[in-house]
Amino acid sequence: MEIGLTHFLIISGILFSLGLFGIATRKNAIMVLMSMELILNSANINFIAFSRFGGFNMEGQIAALFVIILAAAEVAVALAIVLNIYQNYHHVNVDEINKLKG
Repeated sequence: MEIGLTHFLIISGILFSLGLFGIATRKNAIMVLMSMELILNSANINFIAFSRFGGFNMEGQIAALFVIILAAAEVAVALAIVLNIYQNYHHVNVDEINKLKG
């Protein structure tokens, strides 16, 4: 049995669904960030799979590299925001936070 494009798309769809479910159901900001990372990883799997099986050569890998850079920047900014929220409110429950004070 050979692993093909369909297998990668199924795994990517499962990761995307789990990430979407995590964003919709979690109240903790860290868990929401982890769910966003799952969605970005599913996009990376799609880029790499279509690059490999769709004949896009290096374009898929380059797009995946940009997504990884975007994810690293997103984590840095989001964790700074989460630390600020925790410092001000002593919790990171996203449902109970309506505004950030300066």
